[in-house]
Amino acid sequence: MTTRFRPASVLSFLCLVGMALPAVALDPGGERLRVAGETLIFDTEVGGEDQPGEIVVEDIDRVRALLQAHPDVSMLRLNSSGGSIYASSEIAWIIADYGLDTQVDGECVSACVDIFLAGARRQMTLGSKIGFHRRSWSPGAVESYYDDLRQSRGWDTPFVFGSWIYEDTQREMYEYLRYMLRRGVEAEFAIETLQVDSGDEWYPSRLRLIAAGVLREEAP
Repeated sequence: MTTRFRPASVLSFLCLVGMALPAVALDPGGERLRVAGETLIFDTEVGGEDQPGEIVVEDIDRVRALLQAHPDVSMLRLNSSGGSIYASSEIAWIIADYGLDTQVDGECVSACVDIFLAGARRQMTLGSKIGFHRRSWSPGAVESYYDDLRQSRGWDTPFVFGSWIYEDTQREMYEYLRYMLRRGVEAEFAIETLQVDSGDEWYPSRLRLIAAGVLREEAP
């Protein structure tokens, strides 16, 4: 799943490895978020039809509640194709605050990477991969956002709105790159993650991820 570009203020509007131990789910049937021993498993690719197949805003409180209920958790294990940028940034803040290690077991793409980079130590199991691409904002979502806020924001014409998007996009890209650098990612690599269209994925090799500081065995 591609994570669509949403400017920072848009996010506010839209807001609205393993031991064989019993898993504890936060909500009935919640296989996507569960605790096994000292590991919190966040797998958006599993679960029934009533479970979202992506990272969603509701996951913020779910992650927080599970960590509060299980203070011995020391690692977050991820398998996700992405989802809400807002949700991933909030979850990343929680993971960093708890000082958890992170591990990819399967695939971690797009918004999932923001959460992964919050880890103190960051690992990837053999056969797994981490993917990057540019963010996007669909035409339908742009139109809806404009129609909903044009009066309150003083966007008299779509051209005024377009000018705001241009500035807000630059702000978001600045925050994105600053976050990666603060998490120890090489600057050149961080810039390179912006090369791929939102419909595609760039999967760097394990050696490249290690060299760029995305994977690291020691906490800073």
